[in-house]
Amino acid sequence: MERELKLTMAVPMSMRSGDSQKTEKREQKRLTRQRILMVWSAITFLVLGTFIFQVGRNRSPQAAVLEDLPEANLLKSYSLNTDENPLANINQSNEPEEDPIAEITDNEPVETQVVPSEEEDEETNPTALPTQAELNAYANAAPITYYAQSGDSLGVLAVRFGVEIDDIKTSGEFLPNQLIPEGHVLFIPDRLGETSPSQKVFPDSEIVNSPSAVGFDVQAFVNQAGGFLSRYSELVYAEGSLTGAQIIEKVALEFSIHPRLLLAMIEFESHWVYGQPETPNQKAFPLGIVSIDRPGLYNQLEQAAGILGTGYYGWREGRTVVLTFKDGQTLRLAAELNAGSVALMHFYASQSTLPEWFEQIYGVDNFANTYQRMFDDPWRIAAHYEPLISADVLQPDLILPFAEGVVWTMTVGPHAAWGAADVRAALDFSPPKAAPGCERNYSWVTSVGPGNVLRSENGTVVVDMDGDGNEQTGWVIVYLHIGSTNRVPVGTWLNAGDRIGHPSCEGGKSTGSHLHIARKYNGEWVPADGPMPFIMSGWRAVMDPISLGGWLVKGDEIIKANLFGAESSQISR
Repeated sequence: MERELKLTMAVPMSMRSGDSQKTEKREQKRLTRQRILMVWSAITFLVLGTFIFQVGRNRSPQAAVLEDLPEANLLKSYSLNTDENPLANINQSNEPEEDPIAEITDNEPVETQVVPSEEEDEETNPTALPTQAELNAYANAAPITYYAQSGDSLGVLAVRFGVEIDDIKTSGEFLPNQLIPEGHVLFIPDRLGETSPSQKVFPDSEIVNSPSAVGFDVQAFVNQAGGFLSRYSELVYAEGSLTGAQIIEKVALEFSIHPRLLLAMIEFESHWVYGQPETPNQKAFPLGIVSIDRPGLYNQLEQAAGILGTGYYGWREGRTVVLTFKDGQTLRLAAELNAGSVALMHFYASQSTLPEWFEQIYGVDNFANTYQRMFDDPWRIAAHYEPLISADVLQPDLILPFAEGVVWTMTVGPHAAWGAADVRAALDFSPPKAAPGCERNYSWVTSVGPGNVLRSENGTVVVDMDGDGNEQTGWVIVYLHIGSTNRVPVGTWLNAGDRIGHPSCEGGKSTGSHLHIARKYNGEWVPADGPMPFIMSGWRAVMDPISLGGWLVKGDEIIKANLFGAESSQISR
């Protein structure tokens, strides 16, 4: 019994001893945690104190740098109290913070971190923001990688990007007015501020009356669509009554604007192609150009073609780099855009406010979507025809457009090729005559080169130099103000020097009998003073930006012309 009693009593004694040991271990852990908390508290107060002291000492210069950052175009302007601020998380890890106490175990020693002194921190971990001069230097040293597009030259690119020609770096050497091969890499400083989106929205070959328009039957398409346009007709000056399709074909040929583009613009604005105009304005102004004295389809298309051409060729020549909206607001165009996109942007900007324009160009129901629903993806079509002008294209040999030994006068240098489209592709020559005005003149206009006569009407003769019968392809010469008497008929093959007709005032506005001559290539008007200058009998056209006239230059000889005829000079072949 005694032995059993001793064993029985030994059990509770052993249990009390274990409880005491566990209590002591818990107390040790509690004390350890308290010591760790005290150490971390001390570290936290020390770091905060140092930070407050440092911020207070550097507050003014840091604030000045932050105010200048947006001007450097490297960082966006952010509120310092938002999560978007890129400066708010400098030197912070993206890893989640760990609880230092939770990581401590009974078998791991407690380690404390040594806080570096202020002097050591400045030497090993500099955090000072860069100066404005350093930011500007970096911005200037980080150029845009740009791939040349059809029609690009160094002089025009310098204007679009707002830089000097010498700032553009590339392999090879190019003259300022020389075409650069498409796809050639250039490095150009990024110095533009706010611009339009750089996303291209429309190809060049679907803006101008290019090879992609060959074989497109406007009348058949309009009839099949069956809308208001299929039943429309209008009296057009010097033409009589024309159907809607005939009006579109006329404007497309004369202004060299793609007929599919004109059809899509009509449908986008007034629903004439597939449906009916829904308002009086849509019926009177189917392109949305509200001009009380110029209603009707022909007037609308003529105005639209002029605006589109001004945007297209203004971009080509480096004269159009800013959009102006109908309320006077302006927007710089992104330098990476193409001429076709700028043409479309320029037209809708002239008729809209900036928010309206953005919806028309980039919105859900934008113009390009309408075009695709009617025809096809314009970029898919363009892939078969572009580039329209490549760097290896050369003008054929041409001679002056009048008989040898007869003295004519150059009256106007590079100026608008047709109507209101501001493309400086044409030259004017006046024949010898006893008195100014529109008196009948017996001098002959002669062909500058070989080709087939495609059009001969209303004072206009169009000669297709490649002889394929298409005005949309290859080199084409346009002669304007050719009198109806003795004018060469359609279908005639001409050689250089063959007679075309007599100069007159027929075909457009004119105050005196003269010849207006211009060139096209693959449907594009070719600027007379550009990468492919107008050269006849060795005389090269040069633009004079001061007098708005120009010259013909041949070696050391110069023939001057002025927009007002004040300095006109005579020339003979």
